[in-house]
Amino acid sequence: MRRLMIRASQWSALALVAAVPLTVAGHAAAQDPTFFDNQRGVFSFATGLEQSLPAVVQVTTLAQSSGPSSGDNEPRQISSGSGVIVDAAQGIIITNNHVVEGGGKFTVDLFDGRLFDATLVGTDKATDLAVLKIEATGLAQVEVTDSESLRTGDLAFAVGYPLGLDQTLTMGVISGLGRSGMGDRIEDYIQTDAAVNSGNSGGPLLDSRGRLIGINTSILSGGGGGNDGIAFAVPTRIMLYVANQLRETGEVRRGKTGAILGSLNATRARSFGLRIVRGAVVEDVAPGSSAEAAGLKRGDILTRIHDRAISNAGTVNATIGVAAPGTELAVVYLRDGVEGRTTLTVEDSTTKDVALGAEVLIGRGASVRAASDGLVVFAVEGGSSAANAGLMAGDVIRSVDERRVSSLSALGQALEGEGRRRLSVQRGAETPTITLE
Repeated sequence: MRRLMIRASQWSALALVAAVPLTVAGHAAAQDPTFFDNQRGVFSFATGLEQSLPAVVQVTTLAQSSGPSSGDNEPRQISSGSGVIVDAAQGIIITNNHVVEGGGKFTVDLFDGRLFDATLVGTDKATDLAVLKIEATGLAQVEVTDSESLRTGDLAFAVGYPLGLDQTLTMGVISGLGRSGMGDRIEDYIQTDAAVNSGNSGGPLLDSRGRLIGINTSILSGGGGGNDGIAFAVPTRIMLYVANQLRETGEVRRGKTGAILGSLNATRARSFGLRIVRGAVVEDVAPGSSAEAAGLKRGDILTRIHDRAISNAGTVNATIGVAAPGTELAVVYLRDGVEGRTTLTVEDSTTKDVALGAEVLIGRGASVRAASDGLVVFAVEGGSSAANAGLMAGDVIRSVDERRVSSLSALGQALEGEGRRRLSVQRGAETPTITLE
Protein backbone atom coordinates (compact mmCIF):
# COMPACT_ATOMS: atom_id res chain seq x y z
CA MET A 1 0.00 0.00 0.00
CA ARG A 2 1.33 3.41 -0.87
CA ARG A 3 2.19 5.84 1.92
CA LEU A 4 -0.06 8.93 1.97
CA MET A 5 1.65 12.20 2.78
CA ILE A 6 -0.69 14.91 4.08
CA ARG A 7 0.42 18.50 3.79
CA ALA A 8 -0.68 20.43 6.88
CA SER A 9 -0.08 24.01 5.71
CA GLN A 10 -3.71 24.96 6.16
CA TRP A 11 -4.92 22.89 9.10
CA SER A 12 -5.39 26.20 10.91
CA ALA A 13 -8.69 26.40 9.08
CA LEU A 14 -9.86 23.28 10.88
CA ALA A 15 -8.60 24.66 14.18
CA LEU A 16 -10.74 27.73 13.59
CA VAL A 17 -13.79 25.57 12.93
CA ALA A 18 -13.14 23.62 16.10
CA ALA A 19 -12.64 26.76 18.20
CA VAL A 20 -15.83 28.54 17.12
CA PRO A 21 -19.06 26.81 18.18
CA LEU A 22 -21.75 26.68 15.50
CA THR A 23 -25.06 28.27 16.50
CA VAL A 24 -28.53 28.30 15.06
CA ALA A 25 -30.90 31.03 16.32
CA GLY A 26 -28.69 31.51 19.39
CA HIS A 27 -28.43 27.81 20.25
CA ALA A 28 -25.40 25.57 19.90
CA ALA A 29 -25.74 23.36 16.84
CA ALA A 30 -24.88 19.68 16.93
CA GLN A 31 -21.50 18.81 15.46
CA ASP A 32 -21.78 17.34 11.97
CA PRO A 33 -20.86 13.64 12.37
CA THR A 34 -19.54 13.64 8.79
CA PHE A 35 -16.54 15.76 9.78
CA PHE A 36 -16.19 15.07 13.52
CA ASP A 37 -14.61 11.81 14.59
CA ASN A 38 -16.16 11.15 18.02
CA GLN A 39 -13.86 8.23 18.71
CA ARG A 40 -10.69 10.29 18.29
CA GLY A 41 -12.22 13.64 19.21
CA VAL A 42 -10.90 15.43 16.11
CA PHE A 43 -12.30 17.06 13.00
CA SER A 44 -11.42 15.02 9.92
CA PHE A 45 -12.36 14.66 6.26
CA ALA A 46 -10.66 11.28 5.98
CA THR A 47 -13.86 9.21 5.75
CA GLY A 48 -14.97 10.76 2.48
CA LEU A 49 -11.50 11.28 1.01
CA GLU A 50 -10.17 7.78 1.72
CA GLN A 51 -12.79 6.32 -0.62
CA SER A 52 -11.35 8.35 -3.54
CA LEU A 53 -7.61 8.08 -2.92
CA PRO A 54 -7.22 4.59 -4.50
CA ALA A 55 -8.61 6.07 -7.75
CA VAL A 56 -5.74 8.58 -8.01
CA VAL A 57 -2.85 7.29 -10.13
CA GLN A 58 0.59 8.34 -11.31
CA VAL A 59 1.00 8.71 -15.09
CA THR A 60 4.42 8.37 -16.71
CA THR A 61 4.98 9.33 -20.34
CA LEU A 62 7.83 7.77 -22.30
CA ALA A 63 9.28 8.36 -25.75
CA GLN A 64 11.55 6.24 -27.89
CA SER A 65 15.23 6.97 -27.30
CA SER A 66 17.07 8.56 -30.22
CA GLY A 67 20.19 6.51 -29.64
CA PRO A 68 21.27 3.13 -28.29
CA SER A 69 21.69 2.63 -24.58
CA SER A 70 22.25 -1.14 -24.27
CA GLY A 71 22.22 -2.13 -27.92
CA ASP A 72 18.59 -1.26 -28.54
CA ASN A 73 16.54 1.88 -28.38
CA GLU A 74 14.73 1.94 -25.04
CA PRO A 75 11.83 4.15 -23.97
CA ARG A 76 12.90 7.12 -21.89
CA GLN A 77 10.75 9.13 -19.54
CA ILE A 78 9.83 12.58 -20.82
CA SER A 79 7.18 13.63 -18.29
CA SER A 80 5.25 12.51 -15.25
CA GLY A 81 1.96 13.59 -13.75
CA SER A 82 -1.18 12.37 -12.10
CA GLY A 83 -4.56 11.06 -13.19
CA VAL A 84 -7.85 9.81 -11.80
CA ILE A 85 -9.94 6.74 -12.62
CA VAL A 86 -13.51 7.74 -13.52
CA ASP A 87 -14.69 4.38 -14.91
CA ALA A 88 -13.29 1.33 -13.11
CA ALA A 89 -15.12 -1.21 -15.28
CA GLN A 90 -13.57 0.16 -18.48
CA GLY A 91 -10.26 1.31 -16.95
CA ILE A 92 -10.79 4.94 -18.02
CA ILE A 93 -8.40 7.55 -16.60
CA ILE A 94 -8.54 11.34 -17.00
CA THR A 95 -5.30 13.35 -17.00
CA ASN A 96 -3.85 16.47 -18.68
CA ASN A 97 -2.91 16.72 -22.35
CA HIS A 98 0.43 18.27 -21.41
CA VAL A 99 1.23 15.21 -19.27
CA VAL A 100 0.97 12.82 -22.25
CA GLU A 101 1.93 15.18 -25.08
CA GLY A 102 4.77 13.88 -27.25
CA GLY A 103 4.67 10.43 -25.71
CA GLY A 104 4.87 7.08 -27.47
CA LYS A 105 4.22 4.90 -24.43
CA PHE A 106 2.34 5.46 -21.18
CA THR A 107 2.40 3.67 -17.85
CA VAL A 108 0.03 4.00 -14.92
CA ASP A 109 1.17 3.37 -11.35
CA LEU A 110 -1.78 2.50 -9.08
CA PHE A 111 -2.26 3.37 -5.41
CA ASP A 112 -1.87 -0.32 -4.49
CA GLY A 113 1.53 -0.59 -6.22
CA ARG A 114 0.47 -2.27 -9.47
CA LEU A 115 1.87 -0.94 -12.74
CA PHE A 116 0.09 -1.08 -16.11
CA ASP A 117 0.73 0.03 -19.66
CA ALA A 118 -1.95 2.45 -20.85
CA THR A 119 -3.51 3.20 -24.22
CA LEU A 120 -4.11 6.81 -25.23
CA VAL A 121 -7.80 7.16 -26.14
CA GLY A 122 -7.60 10.82 -27.15
CA THR A 123 -6.45 14.33 -26.23
CA ASP A 124 -7.86 17.84 -26.35
CA LYS A 125 -5.36 20.71 -26.31
CA ALA A 126 -8.02 23.40 -25.92
CA THR A 127 -9.00 22.13 -22.46
CA ASP A 128 -5.68 20.40 -21.68
CA LEU A 129 -7.44 17.08 -21.09
CA ALA A 130 -6.54 13.54 -22.12
CA VAL A 131 -8.12 10.12 -21.69
CA LEU A 132 -6.12 6.94 -21.04
CA LYS A 133 -7.31 3.33 -20.76
CA ILE A 134 -5.83 0.39 -18.89
CA GLU A 135 -6.83 -3.27 -18.81
CA ALA A 136 -7.06 -4.14 -15.13
CA THR A 137 -9.35 -5.61 -12.49
CA GLY A 138 -9.98 -4.49 -8.93
CA LEU A 139 -9.90 -0.80 -9.78
CA ALA A 140 -11.44 1.98 -7.71
CA GLN A 141 -13.18 4.96 -9.25
CA VAL A 142 -13.94 8.44 -8.02
CA GLU A 143 -17.47 9.77 -7.61
CA VAL A 144 -18.06 12.72 -9.95
CA THR A 145 -20.24 15.64 -8.87
CA ASP A 146 -21.59 18.69 -10.71
CA SER A 147 -19.11 21.58 -10.63
CA GLU A 148 -22.00 24.02 -11.20
CA SER A 149 -22.96 23.64 -7.53
CA LEU A 150 -19.59 24.97 -6.29
CA ARG A 151 -19.31 28.16 -4.25
CA THR A 152 -16.32 30.33 -3.45
CA GLY A 153 -15.25 29.36 0.05
CA ASP A 154 -15.95 25.64 -0.31
CA LEU A 155 -13.15 23.40 0.91
CA ALA A 156 -11.11 21.71 -1.83
CA PHE A 157 -8.48 18.94 -1.78
CA ALA A 158 -5.83 18.36 -4.45
CA VAL A 159 -4.40 14.85 -4.78
CA GLY A 160 -1.46 13.76 -6.90
CA TYR A 161 2.21 12.85 -7.09
CA PRO A 162 4.11 16.16 -6.88
CA LEU A 163 7.84 16.78 -6.93
CA GLY A 164 8.75 13.09 -7.03
CA LEU A 165 6.81 12.32 -3.84
CA ASP A 166 4.36 9.53 -3.21
CA GLN A 167 0.62 10.26 -3.27
CA THR A 168 0.08 13.59 -1.54
CA LEU A 169 -3.07 15.36 -0.33
CA THR A 170 -3.26 19.13 0.15
CA MET A 171 -6.16 21.24 1.40
CA GLY A 172 -7.44 24.71 0.58
CA VAL A 173 -10.56 26.54 -0.46
CA ILE A 174 -12.13 27.39 -3.77
CA SER A 175 -10.89 30.95 -4.15
CA GLY A 176 -12.58 31.80 -7.46
CA LEU A 177 -14.82 30.44 -10.20
CA GLY A 178 -15.06 31.10 -13.93
CA ARG A 179 -11.40 32.07 -14.24
CA SER A 180 -9.79 32.56 -17.67
CA GLY A 181 -6.85 34.31 -19.31
CA MET A 182 -4.34 31.45 -19.08
CA GLY A 183 -4.16 31.07 -22.87
CA ASP A 184 -6.43 28.10 -23.64
CA ARG A 185 -9.38 28.39 -25.99
CA ILE A 186 -11.96 26.90 -23.63
CA GLU A 187 -11.55 28.39 -20.17
CA ASP A 188 -13.83 28.38 -17.14
CA TYR A 189 -11.41 27.33 -14.43
CA ILE A 190 -11.91 26.61 -10.77
CA GLN A 191 -9.31 28.57 -8.78
CA THR A 192 -8.03 27.13 -5.52
CA ASP A 193 -5.29 27.80 -2.99
CA ALA A 194 -4.77 24.08 -2.31
CA ALA A 195 -1.06 23.49 -2.95
CA VAL A 196 -0.49 22.20 -6.50
CA ASN A 197 3.04 21.62 -7.78
CA SER A 198 4.86 19.91 -10.64
CA GLY A 199 3.57 16.35 -10.82
CA ASN A 200 0.07 17.26 -9.64
CA SER A 201 -1.01 17.97 -13.23
CA GLY A 202 -3.90 15.76 -14.26
CA GLY A 203 -4.79 14.83 -10.70
CA PRO A 204 -8.20 15.38 -9.13
CA LEU A 205 -9.55 18.33 -7.20
CA LEU A 206 -12.00 16.90 -4.67
CA ASP A 207 -14.67 18.38 -2.45
CA SER A 208 -14.83 17.69 1.30
CA ARG A 209 -16.83 14.49 0.65
CA GLY A 210 -14.15 13.16 -1.70
CA ARG A 211 -16.13 13.76 -4.90
CA LEU A 212 -14.42 14.91 -8.09
CA ILE A 213 -15.05 18.57 -8.93
CA GLY A 214 -12.18 19.27 -11.33
CA ILE A 215 -8.87 18.23 -12.91
CA ASN A 216 -5.80 20.18 -11.75
CA THR A 217 -4.11 21.70 -14.78
CA SER A 218 -1.94 24.74 -14.00
CA ILE A 219 -0.59 27.15 -11.39
CA LEU A 220 0.07 30.87 -11.38
CA SER A 221 3.58 31.51 -10.11
CA GLY A 222 5.32 34.75 -9.24
CA GLY A 223 8.41 33.70 -11.16
CA GLY A 224 10.10 31.15 -8.94
CA GLY A 225 8.23 28.25 -10.52
CA GLY A 226 6.79 27.06 -7.21
CA ASN A 227 3.34 27.21 -5.71
CA ASP A 228 2.14 30.70 -4.78
CA GLY A 229 -1.30 29.63 -3.62
CA ILE A 230 -3.13 30.04 -6.94
CA ALA A 231 -3.94 26.93 -8.93
CA PHE A 232 -6.51 26.15 -11.61
CA ALA A 233 -8.63 23.10 -12.37
CA VAL A 234 -10.87 22.21 -15.31
CA PRO A 235 -14.40 21.81 -13.86
CA THR A 236 -16.25 18.52 -14.23
CA ARG A 237 -18.88 20.25 -16.36
CA ILE A 238 -16.28 20.63 -19.12
CA MET A 239 -14.33 17.48 -18.28
CA LEU A 240 -17.34 15.19 -18.75
CA TYR A 241 -18.23 16.71 -22.12
CA VAL A 242 -14.68 16.39 -23.43
CA ALA A 243 -14.03 12.92 -22.00
CA ASN A 244 -17.29 11.51 -23.37
CA GLN A 245 -16.53 12.82 -26.87
CA LEU A 246 -12.99 11.47 -26.78
CA ARG A 247 -14.29 8.07 -25.71
CA GLU A 248 -16.99 8.01 -28.37
CA THR A 249 -15.17 9.48 -31.38
CA GLY A 250 -11.54 10.13 -30.41
CA GLU A 251 -11.92 13.87 -30.97
CA VAL A 252 -13.86 16.86 -29.65
CA ARG A 253 -16.29 18.76 -31.85
CA ARG A 254 -17.07 22.20 -30.50
CA GLY A 255 -19.93 24.57 -30.93
CA LYS A 256 -19.62 28.04 -32.41
CA THR A 257 -21.84 31.06 -32.99
CA GLY A 258 -19.70 33.30 -35.18
CA ALA A 259 -19.22 35.94 -32.48
CA ILE A 260 -15.58 36.98 -31.96
CA LEU A 261 -15.26 38.02 -28.33
CA GLY A 262 -12.89 39.90 -26.07
CA SER A 263 -12.99 40.39 -22.31
CA LEU A 264 -14.30 43.52 -20.66
CA ASN A 265 -11.88 45.20 -18.26
CA ALA A 266 -11.69 48.52 -16.42
CA THR A 267 -10.00 50.35 -19.31
CA ARG A 268 -12.47 49.12 -21.89
CA ALA A 269 -15.40 49.73 -19.55
CA ARG A 270 -14.40 53.41 -19.30
CA SER A 271 -14.20 53.68 -23.09
CA PHE A 272 -17.76 52.33 -23.32
CA GLY A 273 -18.95 54.61 -20.52
CA LEU A 274 -19.91 51.60 -18.40
CA ARG A 275 -19.83 51.10 -14.65
CA ILE A 276 -19.24 47.34 -14.87
CA VAL A 277 -15.98 45.50 -15.47
CA ARG A 278 -17.28 41.98 -16.06
CA GLY A 279 -18.59 40.85 -19.40
CA ALA A 280 -17.61 39.89 -22.94
CA VAL A 281 -17.22 42.43 -25.73
CA VAL A 282 -18.40 41.50 -29.22
CA GLU A 283 -15.37 42.44 -31.33
CA ASP A 284 -16.89 41.26 -34.59
CA VAL A 285 -19.60 39.02 -36.03
CA ALA A 286 -18.96 36.59 -38.88
CA PRO A 287 -21.26 37.12 -41.88
CA GLY A 288 -24.06 34.55 -42.13
CA SER A 289 -23.41 33.25 -38.63
CA SER A 290 -25.77 32.45 -35.78
CA ALA A 291 -24.57 35.56 -33.95
CA GLU A 292 -25.52 37.73 -36.94
CA ALA A 293 -28.94 36.05 -37.10
CA ALA A 294 -29.38 36.79 -33.38
CA GLY A 295 -28.81 40.49 -34.08
CA LEU A 296 -25.53 40.89 -32.19
CA LYS A 297 -23.28 43.73 -33.33
CA ARG A 298 -19.75 44.89 -32.75
CA GLY A 299 -19.53 46.72 -29.42
CA ASP A 300 -22.32 44.81 -27.70
CA ILE A 301 -21.46 43.76 -24.14
CA LEU A 302 -22.65 40.28 -23.19
CA THR A 303 -23.52 40.04 -19.48
CA ARG A 304 -25.38 36.72 -19.13
CA ILE A 305 -25.54 33.48 -21.13
CA HIS A 306 -27.68 30.44 -20.42
CA ASP A 307 -28.67 32.02 -17.08
CA ARG A 308 -25.01 32.36 -16.06
CA ALA A 309 -23.30 35.64 -15.22
CA ILE A 310 -20.45 36.34 -17.65
CA SER A 311 -17.08 37.15 -16.09
CA ASN A 312 -15.19 37.45 -19.37
CA ALA A 313 -14.93 35.99 -22.86
CA GLY A 314 -13.80 32.66 -21.40
CA THR A 315 -17.19 32.18 -19.73
CA VAL A 316 -18.96 32.51 -23.08
CA ASN A 317 -16.46 30.36 -24.99
CA ALA A 318 -16.71 27.62 -22.38
CA THR A 319 -20.51 27.62 -22.45
CA ILE A 320 -20.71 27.57 -26.25
CA GLY A 321 -17.80 25.16 -26.63
CA VAL A 322 -19.47 22.39 -24.63
CA ALA A 323 -22.98 22.85 -26.03
CA ALA A 324 -24.30 20.43 -28.63
CA PRO A 325 -25.05 21.86 -32.10
CA GLY A 326 -28.61 23.14 -32.21
CA THR A 327 -28.62 24.19 -28.56
CA GLU A 328 -30.31 27.55 -28.00
CA LEU A 329 -28.61 29.82 -25.46
CA ALA A 330 -30.42 32.82 -24.01
CA VAL A 331 -28.16 35.88 -23.97
CA VAL A 332 -28.44 39.23 -22.18
CA TYR A 333 -26.39 42.11 -23.57
CA LEU A 334 -25.90 45.87 -23.34
CA ARG A 335 -25.94 48.15 -26.39
CA ASP A 336 -25.36 51.85 -25.78
CA GLY A 337 -26.23 51.26 -22.13
CA VAL A 338 -29.59 49.67 -22.93
CA GLU A 339 -30.22 46.03 -22.01
CA GLY A 340 -31.29 43.64 -24.75
CA ARG A 341 -32.06 39.93 -24.99
CA THR A 342 -31.60 37.43 -27.78
CA THR A 343 -31.02 33.73 -28.43
CA LEU A 344 -27.86 32.24 -29.90
CA THR A 345 -28.09 28.91 -31.70
CA VAL A 346 -24.95 26.81 -31.39
CA GLU A 347 -23.53 25.71 -34.73
CA ASP A 348 -21.32 22.73 -35.46
CA SER A 349 -17.64 23.50 -35.83
CA THR A 350 -14.16 22.16 -35.41
CA THR A 351 -11.63 24.15 -33.42
CA LYS A 352 -9.57 26.53 -35.54
CA ASP A 353 -6.39 28.34 -34.70
CA VAL A 354 -7.72 31.55 -36.24
CA ALA A 355 -11.14 33.22 -35.97
CA LEU A 356 -11.74 35.66 -38.84
CA GLY A 357 -14.59 38.16 -38.90
CA ALA A 358 -15.43 41.01 -41.23
CA GLU A 359 -13.30 43.50 -39.28
CA VAL A 360 -11.32 41.54 -36.67
CA LEU A 361 -9.01 38.52 -36.58
CA ILE A 362 -8.09 36.59 -33.44
CA GLY A 363 -5.20 34.15 -33.67
CA ARG A 364 -2.85 32.66 -31.06
CA GLY A 365 -4.17 35.08 -28.46
CA ALA A 366 -3.73 38.28 -30.52
CA SER A 367 -6.71 40.38 -31.63
CA VAL A 368 -5.95 42.31 -34.83
CA ARG A 369 -7.86 44.99 -36.71
CA ALA A 370 -7.10 46.48 -40.12
CA ALA A 371 -6.30 50.22 -39.94
CA SER A 372 -4.90 52.90 -42.21
CA ASP A 373 -1.34 52.13 -41.11
CA GLY A 374 -1.65 48.34 -41.40
CA LEU A 375 -2.75 45.36 -39.31
CA VAL A 376 -2.84 46.66 -35.75
CA VAL A 377 -2.86 44.48 -32.63
CA PHE A 378 -5.43 45.95 -30.26
CA ALA A 379 -5.52 43.24 -27.57
CA VAL A 380 -3.34 40.36 -26.38
CA GLU A 381 -4.78 37.58 -24.23
CA GLY A 382 -2.83 36.97 -21.04
CA GLY A 383 -0.95 33.66 -20.99
CA SER A 384 -1.38 33.11 -24.74
CA SER A 385 1.29 32.35 -27.32
CA ALA A 386 1.21 35.99 -28.40
CA ALA A 387 1.63 37.25 -24.83
CA ASN A 388 4.46 34.83 -24.07
CA ALA A 389 6.28 35.95 -27.23
CA GLY A 390 6.07 39.61 -26.22
CA LEU A 391 3.54 40.85 -28.78
CA MET A 392 1.93 44.06 -27.52
CA ALA A 393 -1.20 46.08 -28.17
CA GLY A 394 -0.31 48.80 -30.69
CA ASP A 395 2.11 46.63 -32.65
CA VAL A 396 1.59 46.74 -36.42
CA ILE A 397 2.18 43.37 -38.09
CA ARG A 398 4.16 43.76 -41.33
CA SER A 399 5.11 40.20 -42.27
CA VAL A 400 4.88 36.55 -41.21
CA ASP A 401 7.85 34.30 -41.92
CA GLU A 402 9.27 37.09 -44.13
CA ARG A 403 6.10 37.23 -46.27
CA ARG A 404 4.36 40.57 -46.24
CA VAL A 405 0.73 40.55 -45.04
CA SER A 406 -1.57 43.45 -45.82
CA SER A 407 -5.04 42.02 -45.14
CA LEU A 408 -6.74 40.12 -42.32
CA SER A 409 -7.40 37.16 -44.60
CA ALA A 410 -3.71 36.98 -45.56
CA LEU A 411 -2.71 37.15 -41.91
CA GLY A 412 -5.23 34.44 -41.08
CA GLN A 413 -3.81 32.11 -43.71
CA ALA A 414 -0.28 32.77 -42.47
CA LEU A 415 -1.16 31.99 -38.84
CA GLU A 416 -3.37 28.96 -39.49
CA GLY A 417 -2.05 25.58 -38.41
CA GLU A 418 0.55 24.44 -35.91
CA GLY A 419 4.21 25.36 -35.75
CA ARG A 420 6.39 28.38 -35.10
CA ARG A 421 5.72 31.71 -36.81
CA ARG A 422 8.13 34.69 -37.02
CA LEU A 423 6.35 38.04 -37.11
CA SER A 424 8.01 41.31 -38.09
CA VAL A 425 6.18 44.17 -36.36
CA GLN A 426 6.38 47.94 -36.25
CA ARG A 427 6.56 49.27 -32.69
CA GLY A 428 7.11 52.99 -32.86
CA ALA A 429 10.54 53.49 -34.41
CA GLU A 430 11.53 49.88 -33.73
CA THR A 431 10.92 46.77 -35.85
CA PRO A 432 11.29 43.78 -33.50
CA THR A 433 10.80 40.17 -34.59
CA ILE A 434 8.27 38.22 -32.54
CA THR A 435 8.38 34.41 -32.55
CA LEU A 436 5.07 32.69 -31.88
CA GLU A 437 5.28 29.08 -30.71
